[in-house]
Amino acid sequence: MSDKITAIDIRILKLLAKNARLTYKELAELLGTTRQRISRRMNRLEQNGVVLKYTVIPNYDALGYIHVILGVTVKPDVDLDEIVENLKKDENVKIIQRSLGSHNLVLHIIGPKDMRKLEKIITEVTKKIPGIDHLDITFVTETVKFEAL
Repeated sequence: MSDKITAIDIRILKLLAKNARLTYKELAELLGTTRQRISRRMNRLEQNGVVLKYTVIPNYDALGYIHVILGVTVKPDVDLDEIVENLKKDENVKIIQRSLGSHNLVLHIIGPKDMRKLEKIITEVTKKIPGIDHLDITFVTETVKFEAL
């Protein structure tokens, strides 16, 4: 089977992005194909690193947490690879994204609604980032749309 991503692969991914709990049988019915074909395609997508993870998107507010995004700009001589490796170990940092533009890194933190505790977490995270040139903090109040594809 070719490693080329096909139109049916994209359709599978879009359906799973909306509901990752769909079974191969349900996907096959929706796409007018067989469960075996879906199984082969999913195995290939996973093996090729196209599908990285199946996950849940929680409602942090309902759980009593707050979602904070840190936009971090570091000085040019700083080793981003080393920073990323250190941040991966921090349980409060849920998403680490390298970026181009205003920031080198975008970090997503899930923390308590208690501002003093949250401030402590943000301080602990930023201490792990040497050479910060600029830091923007954004409090996410509501996710109104989230689509993977």
